[in-house]
Amino acid sequence: MSADVAARRGIPDASVARLPGYLQALTSLAERGISSVSSEELAAAAGVSSAKLRKDLSHLGSYGVRGVGYEVDRLAYEISTALGLTQDWPVAIVGMGNLGRALAAYSGFATRGFNVIAVLDRDDALVGAKVGDRRIRPMGDLGALVSDDRLAIGVIATPADSAQDVADRLVAAGVRSILNFAPCVLDVPDDVMVRKVDMSTELQILAFHEQRRTGELDLAGQSDVTEVAL
Repeated sequence: MSADVAARRGIPDASVARLPGYLQALTSLAERGISSVSSEELAAAAGVSSAKLRKDLSHLGSYGVRGVGYEVDRLAYEISTALGLTQDWPVAIVGMGNLGRALAAYSGFATRGFNVIAVLDRDDALVGAKVGDRRIRPMGDLGALVSDDRLAIGVIATPADSAQDVADRLVAAGVRSILNFAPCVLDVPDDVMVRKVDMSTELQILAFHEQRRTGELDLAGQSDVTEVAL
């Protein structure tokens, strides 16, 4: 969802960030044949509090029924509409290393409203090679992809040292939405939206929680030993 669409709908950024989680939970419920869900059940499935879920969904309108809950299919449609997923968004993946190739092979894009129209690399030695059923295209094709194929989102899957150059080329071609997998911060104009996926940061956060959990278990064990000694 672009920043201007979020602004028009009056949906705070924090709420927008949680909408995909609600949609994923609703999709899972629909696949299990569940037609309605309470706010408590949906909140638990999405990993948030029911109060936070109700507040987030209030920005979309009132779709719940007292005593019944939310109609799964309708709420999924409303969230999809708010996120702009009722149309296919043309996507290009730049960087055909291991990560880029894995992303290019991911079948989930098509089922979630994204159409990978091209894979690119700035290495001339890779241009023309096939990744799945697509041929790697040169960076010089970006302009035509934007003007002719309405490329909307660029995915950067390059090493950090080349990510800024790729971002500059995407912006120069007219791309205003970028998903960055490179472990670096990109410098882009104010009208360009960048979302960063940093797996090392997520692992560090998990390490923090694991360390805290382990520490709590150690303290609990020491307490048990003290009680036995007493």
